[in-house]
Amino acid sequence: MVIRLGYINPLFTSSPTRIISTGIDLFSSGAIYKDLRVSGIEFIWGFGLAIFVGVPLGILMGWYYRVNAILEPFVSALYATPRIALLPLIIIWFGIGVFSKIAIIFLGAVFPILVNTITGMRTVDAHFIKTARSFGASDLQIFRTVALPASVPLILTGLRLGLGHALIGIVVGELYAATAGIGFFITVAGATFQTDKVMVGIIIIAAGGVLLAECIRLIERRFESWRPNIKE
Repeated sequence: MVIRLGYINPLFTSSPTRIISTGIDLFSSGAIYKDLRVSGIEFIWGFGLAIFVGVPLGILMGWYYRVNAILEPFVSALYATPRIALLPLIIIWFGIGVFSKIAIIFLGAVFPILVNTITGMRTVDAHFIKTARSFGASDLQIFRTVALPASVPLILTGLRLGLGHALIGIVVGELYAATAGIGFFITVAGATFQTDKVMVGIIIIAAGGVLLAECIRLIERRFESWRPNIKE
């Protein structure tokens, strides 16, 4: 209403009806599908690699003291380094194609997954381990039946945190240097003062994040059945 009455310049914001209309036009014409496909491929590979590396490495670092002593300084240093500071190097190494975006997404998502997995393995209740040992369980049996199941909630929390960082990595990587993708779409629209398209791109990223986070949340509920109900 305020835009229609002329109180706000439409260059700086947009109305819901214009955003919806622009979104319908983009999807009906197929202009947005290439960017969605490119960003989807980057996300699947980057986030998938982060899970593939972060979860097993976190389990090893949380379960074996020597592995943790060797790798923890490197993990701490990389975790404390802003990933955006590595963008110039990543662009130099991988170019402006898909591989550089995959690397950015991977670096953004892997450390929350890794740190939460390590924490999950280290916070296993000692009483469970002592009880298992009293029944003659081997280290492998304790790991499989006690430590790993007990750490699953924190591992899934790491996946949720990593998901947010992965989506940030998509946008940041494509804003910095790209030829396609939702971040590139937002950059081009913003540079040409097409506020409607910018808002559509932001809504697509937000909706994708909500949907994926809810999927992980559904998996979390599967492993929360053991928690007691706390009533006030």
